[in-house]
Amino acid sequence: MNILITGACGVTSRSVLRSLKQSSVFWDATFIGTDTCENTYGLYEKLYTKIYKVPRFDAPDYIKIISDIIIREEIEVAIIISELEVLEWAKHRFPTKYVVPPLEFCQHSINKATLYSILENSGMVPKFEILHRDEIQKGNIGKPNTYPLWIRDFSSGSTSGKGALEIKSIDEAQAWITINSNIDRFMITEYLSGGNYACHLLYHNNKLIKTGSYERLEYFMKRVSPSGITGNISKGRLINNKKITEVATRAITLICKKINVQMNGIVAVDLKADNDGNPYITEINIRHVAATFAFASAGFNLAEYQLLLAINKPELLDTSIEKEYPVNNMILRDIDGLPIWIENYREPAIGEAI
Repeated sequence: MNILITGACGVTSRSVLRSLKQSSVFWDATFIGTDTCENTYGLYEKLYTKIYKVPRFDAPDYIKIISDIIIREEIEVAIIISELEVLEWAKHRFPTKYVVPPLEFCQHSINKATLYSILENSGMVPKFEILHRDEIQKGNIGKPNTYPLWIRDFSSGSTSGKGALEIKSIDEAQAWITINSNIDRFMITEYLSGGNYACHLLYHNNKLIKTGSYERLEYFMKRVSPSGITGNISKGRLINNKKITEVATRAITLICKKINVQMNGIVAVDLKADNDGNPYITEINIRHVAATFAFASAGFNLAEYQLLLAINKPELLDTSIEKEYPVNNMILRDIDGLPIWIENYREPAIGEAI
């Protein structure tokens, strides 16, 4: 079987590929990648049989070039990783099998302002407002008005901590928008000091098929980012948390009901908890996130499950929706090494060898 993975050089795409190489169904497939190839390390890591350099999703010839590659390489199924590419693949029909969320869902989820607006009165998102930089410069932060607050960029497809900072005064907000002079509008939300989570949800014909959650504990090079968030974790853990799953699934159900669509495909709902451990949705990613490989290492292969649905073989999936994980499990990642999932982790004592 020939499988296409877009955004091939990125961390998440390579996590998906490693997951599929652990799959009992797809391990011997031929993997073809497409990417703009800005991360040249991915080109020479040699995980794929080949990687095609392609233009950005919004280039006039993107659709033709991708379609030609699909036909030339006889691609039988694809996984789309870049969120803006997911949106493009939801808009158009490409000549292979794949499953992505409905176009209307993608359009409402990919922009955080639109997402927060649709969930505003649900109790599932923090208090927020959208302000132009000129309003912040004038000191017109209205709601929420209790510091500390969280300020961030909210453009479509933006991820991680772009333009993000915990601010403790209007002076800090004004200094921050001066530093981020390329951002015109900012989202201001109440600051949530609790845990940082992501919940994967895989749907088929509007039915939840699989779910898996993890907690982000530490980020790579967190000291170089004012927000402490750099996009990729160095340490995390797989978790079973009914409250997180309930909030994430309730949000998807509410959005689909409001825009009248049937849900399909995979999403990763990001959540942040308050002091009392109550989780609030901060964004919805319309794709896998990098912890996919940790789930696969633990025996819960979300990439495999997604492809089985894409090729219309749901009968090969078991009926369990979620896997139970050991309480002390740990995800460890290093810049120069493969991600490691440890089933039962503990800190070694001084003088102890492992």
